[in-house]
Amino acid sequence: MFNEVHLIVSFGIAFLSTLLLTYPVKAFSIRIGAVDFPNHRKIHTKITPRLGGIAIFLGALLGALVLQPHHEHLPEILLGAIVIVITGALDDRFGLRPVVKLTGQLIAASFLVSDGLIIEHITIPLFGQIELGFLSVLVTVFWIVGITNAINLIDGLDGLATGVSTIALTSMLIMAFIDGQVAAAYLCIVLIGANLGFLFHNFYPAKIYMGDAGSNFLGFMIAVVSIIGLFKNITLFSFIIPVIVLAVPIFDTLFAILRRAWNKEGIMTADNKHIHYQLLAAGYSHRTTVLIIYGFSAIFGGLAILFSNASQTVALIVTILVLFLLHIFAEVAGIIMGGKRPVLEFIGKLLRIKRLRKRDD
Repeated sequence: MFNEVHLIVSFGIAFLSTLLLTYPVKAFSIRIGAVDFPNHRKIHTKITPRLGGIAIFLGALLGALVLQPHHEHLPEILLGAIVIVITGALDDRFGLRPVVKLTGQLIAASFLVSDGLIIEHITIPLFGQIELGFLSVLVTVFWIVGITNAINLIDGLDGLATGVSTIALTSMLIMAFIDGQVAAAYLCIVLIGANLGFLFHNFYPAKIYMGDAGSNFLGFMIAVVSIIGLFKNITLFSFIIPVIVLAVPIFDTLFAILRRAWNKEGIMTADNKHIHYQLLAAGYSHRTTVLIIYGFSAIFGGLAILFSNASQTVALIVTILVLFLLHIFAEVAGIIMGGKRPVLEFIGKLLRIKRLRKRDD
C-alpha cells in the first residue's frame, strides 16, 4: 500500500527543493519590497524578507510530483492551495484588508465543498456518529477557514508556525499509516519535508519569514489532510482527534477571539497577547519560548495518536490529561487567573520538597 522508497525520495526532494528555493525567494522578496518591518508589536529588530511560503509550496509540489498521490479531489485541493498562496503573497506585499484575505480563504474552501470534499459526519463519545446533513458545508468551511487562521495567528516567532505545523503533520502522518490513509500520508510527508527545508532558514534567528503565503498554505493543507484522513476515521473520537493534534494553535485562536470580544475589539485586530508573546513577557528567551511550544505541541500530538485507537477508559484518561495540560499551558503563558499559577507553584513546591529529601538522605 505504501511505497517506502517513493516516500523517502519525495521527502528528500521536498526538503532539498525548499531548502534551495528559499534563497531565490528571499532575493525576490527583497527586490519587490515584500519585507517585514519592525514595530512595537513585533519581536524582530531588522527588516526581514517574507514570501517564504512560496518556497514551501513549490517544494511540497515538487515532492508530490514524485509520489503522484491519487485522490478524487486532488485537482480541487491544488486549486485551493494556489488561491491561498496567491492571496497570502499579495497580503505579504501589499497588506490586504482582513475581508479580502477572508474572501480568498472562502474561495479556496469553495473549490473543495463544490466538489464534495466535506465533513459529512462527526463521531463524539457518548453521542456516537452524528450526520451533519445540510450543515456539512458550513462546518467544512468553518473548519478550513478556522485552521488556516489558527496557523496564521501562531506565526509570531522565528520557526514557530513551521515547527508547530510540522509536529501536527507528523502526528497525522503516523495516524494515516495506522489507518491506511494513503493520500493523507503522502500529503503529510511532502509537507513535512518542505517545512523542514524551510526551517533551516526560519529557525531563530530567522533569515526569512514564511509570511501569510506560508502560514495560510500550511493551515489550509492541515485542514485538508484532517478532512481526508482524521475525520474519515470510523472510531468514536474522530471529531476530537484533530482538535487535540492542533490544540496549541486552536487554543491560542479561541483565547484571542474571547480576549478581543471582551475588550470590544475587532476579532481580526492584531495584538501582542498571543501565547508566544506571553511566554516572552514571562521572561523566557525567544528560542526557549519556541521550544516550549514545540514541546506542548508534541505532547498533544502524542496524546492524539494514543486517543485515535483508545478504549473508552483510556480515552477518558487522555481527555483529562489534555485538559490538565491546557491549564498548565495557560498558566505558563500567564493568560488566566490574572497571571496566577497555582498548579505550577504547587508542582514547584513538590519538586523542591523532593530535592530537600534527597539531600537529607
